[in-house]
Amino acid sequence: MGVLSDLEPQALFGFFEELCAIPRGSHHTGAISEYLVSFAQKRGLKCRRDELDNVIIWKDAAPGYEGAPVVMLQGHMDMLVEKERECSRNTDKDGLDIFVDGDEIGAHGTTLGADDGIGVAMMLAALDDDRLLHGPLECVFTADEEVGMQGVRGLDVSDLKAKLMINLDSLEERVFTVSCAGSTRVVSTLPVKRAPFDGRICALMVDGFVGGHSGEDIHRGRANANHLMGRALMEIMEKTDLRLLTVSGGAKDNTIPRDAAALIAVADVDAAKAVAKKLVTDLENEYGAVEPKIRVRLFPTRSSFVPMDEDSTRRAATFMFCAPNGVQKMSVEVPGLVQTSLNFAQMYTEDDKLVCRFMVRSSINSQAAETACEVMALTRAMGGEATIPASYSAWQYRPDSYLREVMTEAFHTVYGAEPRIAALHASLECGILSGKIPDLDCISFGPDVINVHTPRERLRISSAWRTWVLLKHTLRRLK
Repeated sequence: MGVLSDLEPQALFGFFEELCAIPRGSHHTGAISEYLVSFAQKRGLKCRRDELDNVIIWKDAAPGYEGAPVVMLQGHMDMLVEKERECSRNTDKDGLDIFVDGDEIGAHGTTLGADDGIGVAMMLAALDDDRLLHGPLECVFTADEEVGMQGVRGLDVSDLKAKLMINLDSLEERVFTVSCAGSTRVVSTLPVKRAPFDGRICALMVDGFVGGHSGEDIHRGRANANHLMGRALMEIMEKTDLRLLTVSGGAKDNTIPRDAAALIAVADVDAAKAVAKKLVTDLENEYGAVEPKIRVRLFPTRSSFVPMDEDSTRRAATFMFCAPNGVQKMSVEVPGLVQTSLNFAQMYTEDDKLVCRFMVRSSINSQAAETACEVMALTRAMGGEATIPASYSAWQYRPDSYLREVMTEAFHTVYGAEPRIAALHASLECGILSGKIPDLDCISFGPDVINVHTPRERLRISSAWRTWVLLKHTLRRLK
């Protein structure tokens, strides 16, 4: 028996457990893509798989719904993999070790992948249910959403007929998302030179932070380990001579970094340790309400790396410390909505350079461009170069939406209340697909998924059940 075999509806959670058994981290979507094709073939459903691993599955209308409008259901097959430091699970080869805790599903030591595994499971349950009332369905499963929406950006939509699209990649129940931010990725590269330095080699660790989704959680006041590594280096340099050997931090562009590490050479180890100790006290005072496990540690070690010279060290530390990060502007029109933000997502060193990656999000394209230019200007001022490897537009609100009207009626039937209509600061594939398909009427919704993009990710079981019921009611009404 499966871990989720006692949960209802069994069709939904059965498919979700099957997905959890398949390694499907971004850039490793071959197995899940093959699973989807096999699913379609076993049921005699038309399907198409492309070279990016995107899969489209078509299902004919239920009897009596032949004249209903074509509906696209859409979600992404890949998951963002984050692991606890002590977790040894090989997520490129092994599935997840899932568990049930009351009304929640989680995974031991890793992210759960309910973002967007539960949306994919709902699509599979809809395709598998011969009693479900619905018009013609086009189920679009995209690859590599978590790493720049690479799958949907390369998707050929020429054989899609739907003008109504339900995206199942939202993370809060009772909310209809009707627009979202666009995204721009910036990569900054600073050249460094190296020279011998007569100092004591130490490891500097800044860790224990909560992290989170760089769109969903950017406004929650959580610490960014990469930025705080820059702060630690700058404060130590005020007390003793320091040279940087290596530095690394962050794992994914769309995840707030939880830890950062550096090898440094210092003239006075005791002075550096005193700075680290004081910094912990300062950070606890600044972030204690949201960061209960802050750690800044410095201890002697050994390394064969040659340190960066004084100028390279100061430029690197200054860039880490001064790079824009976090919420840049709140919306005036939509109270509580982050309009523009920036996540200092990743950094690492090579022999002759420091590489830093940023993700800019904004519901206003010109402001996204402005924020990206700030990073690029700082990079050039520090003697480096910056590029924009990927950028996509925001999904604009649609004032007149037939789909929203129908879904609101269905919502009232299920919940006896009105849904909350919201704009999202995170990015959804609705923006790219509405750009590819003229007049596409989109809405995104989903169950409660908390602590996404962290190993504390949890899916609320009762919420997933209600969301599945809402989807069935919506499809029944679209006639």
